[in-house]
Amino acid sequence: MAVSPTTINKTSWFLSTVAVMSAVTGMCLLMGSAAADLPRLRQPPKADGSLSFLVVGDWGRRGLFNQSLVASQMGIIGEKLDIDFVISTGDNFYENGLVGIHDLQFDESFSKIYTAKSLQKLWYNVLGNHDYRGDVEAQLSPILAKMDSRWVCLRSFILDAEIADFFFVDTTPFVDKYFTHPKGDVYDWSGILPRQNYLSNLLTDLDLALKDSKAKWKIVVGHHTIKSAGKHGNTHELETQLLPILEANDVDLYINGHDHCLEHISSSDSGIQFLTSGGGSKAWRGGTSWWKPEEMKLYYDGQGFMGVHLAPSHLHLQFYDVFGRVLHQWSTSSKRLPNYYSAAI
Repeated sequence: MAVSPTTINKTSWFLSTVAVMSAVTGMCLLMGSAAADLPRLRQPPKADGSLSFLVVGDWGRRGLFNQSLVASQMGIIGEKLDIDFVISTGDNFYENGLVGIHDLQFDESFSKIYTAKSLQKLWYNVLGNHDYRGDVEAQLSPILAKMDSRWVCLRSFILDAEIADFFFVDTTPFVDKYFTHPKGDVYDWSGILPRQNYLSNLLTDLDLALKDSKAKWKIVVGHHTIKSAGKHGNTHELETQLLPILEANDVDLYINGHDHCLEHISSSDSGIQFLTSGGGSKAWRGGTSWWKPEEMKLYYDGQGFMGVHLAPSHLHLQFYDVFGRVLHQWSTSSKRLPNYYSAAI
């Protein structure tokens, strides 16, 4: 049987990804310390240099709370957009992550739910606070990628997609209350302690990587909110430690989950767009806080997901509800185009 160059490239890419994941996991286990280097993975864009992807968060509930309905619409929209991959903003398995690599939740909340043809692309995942209540190493294990070849999960990493660099950040260890007042929940901090070393290394590595990036778009993905009018609200630790680095490095988008809603805040203090896509299953939580009307472009307290199309010159994003209806859309031009090109579009 003839194998296309595209298939060969994707297969080679995937095998190298698994190798990186294995190496990173092994390094953390061997060192027993809080090393926070940033592995770099590669995602080829389309032939015209563009990218399309979906973003969903807070989803893993064995199809319940409309997870299956959201998945169905993701399949439909994914086909229309001809997506290249999917981003998960964390809280991948409720309520307490995975208990191990053979936990049936992986199959029942992921493989058997996102079955549409268009969703058989790589899923780039970050960990949420609920994932940290289980066996974190299970979600990071390359064995899961052997069970379902779509699965890519590291603590923090860079996805190099040529026109865009995606910086996936492990935000749960930043939040003080998980360490000081866990409310009876048990968190798996293996690979994190000593905590301050881990966070310092991560912030340093992220700052350097952002400074080195020459991509047209800089996009940061984490689980926790930085700015949000939802039930959880702003995450103070990220406002004080992570946000200054994002602003100093002219990041375009910060994408998160955690609040179970769909949200777009256009900051008046910086050029960053704050995008919440945490409507993968259980939603309608209420508790909305007041926000400046000129900044709040969308707040929807329900299930849904986000779709993004990136080209070298422009970006277009849309939020969809559980019925596939467009709730909000927004476009902008790249800030990193040559002046002559910017004037021409």
